[in-house]
Amino acid sequence: MIVDYTALERGPLIATLAVLERDLFGRGSWTSTMIRQELDAPARTYLIDIVSDSAIDHSTAAQPGTLPIRGYAGYWYDGDDAEIMTIGVARPYQGRGIATRLLGGLIGRARTQGARRILLEVRVDNEPALALYRHQGFTTLGRRKHYYQPDNVDAYTMALDLTPHIAGFALPSDDATGGMRHDP
Repeated sequence: MIVDYTALERGPLIATLAVLERDLFGRGSWTSTMIRQELDAPARTYLIDIVSDSAIDHSTAAQPGTLPIRGYAGYWYDGDDAEIMTIGVARPYQGRGIATRLLGGLIGRARTQGARRILLEVRVDNEPALALYRHQGFTTLGRRKHYYQPDNVDAYTMALDLTPHIAGFALPSDDATGGMRHDP
């Protein structure tokens, strides 16, 4: 079940995201303080895929103070572009379409907010993420050398245009044709 991050209790949300970050992103993960600052920053939109009560596997104990989160994703909107800040899916849930649903939710919200396009950076060696973004219509704009630290890994900058680009000119409407004939 995908929910807005504001619907969840802040302390357990940050604790859970910190655990997921460490597992997914290792030395480059965000700390609890960084997560708190990101969620408190203006113009942020975050979606959380949380396990519904009926789907919780109570045989595996969760860490105290954490939530049953399968994935998370968010962006920053500057009034023109939306910049995806992160997408993460807990290892046991990877390959189940959660990242696709989260990204789709972000794209929908960015459109609703009036974003012109969505930008992101992705590790050049993250094949699953690259496949996801390309499948959703993102195109590669360029490469940022040594972007991901401390691992010193390059990133691709990618974009998805949300507004159509009109090239050329528009044909006049029937009202303005001045009697121009249109074939049926």
